[in-house]
Amino acid sequence: MRAALAAAHHAEWGVVFGTLVRLTGDWELAEDCAQDAFARALPAWERDGVPRRPGAWLVTAARRCAVDVLRRRTTECDKIAEASALETAYEPAPPGDERLRLIFTCCHPALPLEARVALTLRAVGGLTTREIARAFLVGEDTVSQRILRAKRKIATAGIPYRVPPPGARAERLGGVLAVLYLIFTEGYAPSDGSATRDRLAEEAVRLARLVTAEAPDEPEARGLLALLLLQHSRRAARLDADGGLVTLEHQDRSLWDRGLIAEGVALVREALPELGEGGPYALQAALAAQHALAPDAAATDWAAIVALYDRLLALRANPVVALNRAVALGMRDGPQAQLDAVDALGTPKELAGHHALAAVRADALRRLGLARAAAATYEEARAAAPNAAIAQQYSRRLTELGHRTKGTPRDG
Repeated sequence: MRAALAAAHHAEWGVVFGTLVRLTGDWELAEDCAQDAFARALPAWERDGVPRRPGAWLVTAARRCAVDVLRRRTTECDKIAEASALETAYEPAPPGDERLRLIFTCCHPALPLEARVALTLRAVGGLTTREIARAFLVGEDTVSQRILRAKRKIATAGIPYRVPPPGARAERLGGVLAVLYLIFTEGYAPSDGSATRDRLAEEAVRLARLVTAEAPDEPEARGLLALLLLQHSRRAARLDADGGLVTLEHQDRSLWDRGLIAEGVALVREALPELGEGGPYALQAALAAQHALAPDAAATDWAAIVALYDRLLALRANPVVALNRAVALGMRDGPQAQLDAVDALGTPKELAGHHALAAVRADALRRLGLARAAAATYEEARAAAPNAAIAQQYSRRLTELGHRTKGTPRDG
């Protein structure tokens, strides 16, 4: 029974919570009554069995709770009228409509980014403040305050609980997708360098599936889902036995999830027609698909990858994309082409002091046989590494070069 309730919580929380927000306009009341409904479900379902439509049962229980709370709060006529109207309210909107309203409201651009992330995970995903705090390595009080401030902002600014009208929807969708990608990235490659947090990455995938199912006419939604699926397909091969990161070229591809790859590639083909322009998520997904379809690193179609990076750069000049293109160019045309491309970049402000710039240059120098210069440049990358896991990657490269200690590199 607890398993059935857990499954219902995972699948129905956003619908139950969103329905109460729509009917009452009170986010705090909605959360309290949604929690009450799930608490009441366990003894009721143990006694009567799991209802045929668990979501409908939970919505009804939450709505009754809201009626009771509103009636107890005050004897003001308007509150009595509000409770009466709620008691006789029509059945909830279709689940997809409810979730989509909730996601767009939680990701409203008037809210700070960190508040959008926390509110989306709490309101749509049903994660507790403790789970969110653990995922982002911040205190529970910090998460609670972010969520509270977001709810207050929604109330004071009069942010409507709705999907934006057609003219504004495409613009707002970008913000929604950015939040989901940030959530996934923090689960897939945590910023502190710790082990992956699969629960967070899987929740981002689930939310991306919701947006894609409920906005089927949005290619970038499909593009983001494809990108997340293709990246998540590699999760079992990304860490070694000691918890260190394994680079793409050295991963055991037999560990990759072929089901997720097949689904991701199919979505790429929908989101990125052969002659279509494609948005940034669809193009990044196409890049991931090229890697996923290659039987090994040597068989990767680097010409296709360079062409995709060219299309990404045509959308918007981005030094990070240009640096990744330099790597692909090096794989296609050799290490000198990679070194020339990196040197042509200079030191853009977006990459100033970033470990990747030195690492890509060091890789080209290593492949050119310039071990002393490569070791010195890997030292720069290691010094700029944002966490121990990435620094360890560069230490391994230095060991491969025979570099024992800083200041005593050895030519090979």
